[in-house]
Amino acid sequence: MIIQRVVLNSRPGKNGVPVAENFRLEQSTISDTIQDGQVCVRTLYLSVDPYMRCRMNEDTGSDYLLPWQLSEVADGGGIGVVEESKHNNFAKGDFVTSFNWPWQTMAILDGGLLQKLVPQLVDGRLSFFLGAAGITGLTALLGIKEKGHVSAGANQTMVVSGAAGACGSLAGQIGRLEGCTRVVGIAGTDEKCSILISEMGFDAAINYKKGHVAEQLRELCPGGVDVYFDNVGGDISDTVISQMNQNSHIVLCGQISQYNKDVPYPPPLPPEVEKIQKERNITRERFLVLNYMDKQEASILQLCQWIKEGKLKVRETVVEGLENIGAAFQSMMNGGNIGKQIVSVSK
Repeated sequence: MIIQRVVLNSRPGKNGVPVAENFRLEQSTISDTIQDGQVCVRTLYLSVDPYMRCRMNEDTGSDYLLPWQLSEVADGGGIGVVEESKHNNFAKGDFVTSFNWPWQTMAILDGGLLQKLVPQLVDGRLSFFLGAAGITGLTALLGIKEKGHVSAGANQTMVVSGAAGACGSLAGQIGRLEGCTRVVGIAGTDEKCSILISEMGFDAAINYKKGHVAEQLRELCPGGVDVYFDNVGGDISDTVISQMNQNSHIVLCGQISQYNKDVPYPPPLPPEVEKIQKERNITRERFLVLNYMDKQEASILQLCQWIKEGKLKVRETVVEGLENIGAAFQSMMNGGNIGKQIVSVSK
């Protein structure tokens, strides 16, 4: 069977900025027959995420992420429909997902690596299972629950960096739902800041490209910061940490400002910021959602309930066509999107 697939064409280099040309669309073939335990799937949606930047390097810097290989098919979160099955758990027409879905139009996958989806949980909006009702939503919810130590009635202020991104836009809303009394977002355009306030229920938002972030933060968080959901690292995070309260908490979700630099993860803080962190007993522990998969099912159901009730607003940027996934990746890394970046491969 003839298919199309996207392979890693070149590496940007550890300190380089990824471009669409790092990926290549090519024609390939897969077998016309499947073996026992296998499932033939047609790809519907693929997820494009910041962590994938690490997979473009020969060494990902992580013990749980494998690097993509040159001229080999890339992979990540994906959703598809079963066309043929020789696995007891799946039948033709089932919708399925995997963390390691190949970037190709059709694929033969090991059924043991797939999860069946229930479209009714998201009112048929299947792509939500790659974002708000999937690993992105889990990261936001479990990050806040496990590392944010949010408690209702504690009058806590939360700040979210990368707040208009896939995870940040959910984290701010979940912080509010879990009990924060004030939620402030940091984003890179006036449009994003406006959407955070008008659609996502943030109390305020700071455009870090305008004005003085530290001054605006002091004005918008007069009682200091109790929980910081950190998606970016770098100078912005140093500024937020400097205004955090005693015994406050950092949810270390991502460090996108550092992904194009050859630094360890999580990157070390500057000495003066590290001194503040230690003196104020601010927790800053690495958070990996894969360590909490025992809480996955209940958490997904909670996320789906919030979405159905309209309590969790979801934004997606959907790009049509597998051939455009490289451009979608470049746009996402440049901060050009609001919410989750999805590539629609087929209907």
